[in-house]
Amino acid sequence: AIPQPGARRLPTAQGNLAIVRTGSGAVYAIGDSCPHKGGPLSQGMVFGEKLQCPMHGLVVDLKSGFAVAPDSGAVATYPVRIDAGRILVGLVPQSAAA
Repeated sequence: AIPQPGARRLPTAQGNLAIVRTGSGAVYAIGDSCPHKGGPLSQGMVFGEKLQCPMHGLVVDLKSGFAVAPDSGAVATYPVRIDAGRILVGLVPQSAAA
């Protein structure tokens, strides 16, 4: 159960992912570690198609994985699809930040 908007941590063999649901209901999967200081992105605030790190305020674009403010950097993004109400996440990164 992921709030709308909100995020949850998903432990995987490759490391933790942040599964994020936006206010519009779109679902994204990104690496859970902020590229700035390693903060848990799954505990951040979701607004629009972006997520803000709870530790230092870095804002990540959920579609690209790239930081938009106040620093640079990127997190890996992962493919997501919804099937019969279940969120399915591919564990092969689809972005260059992987």
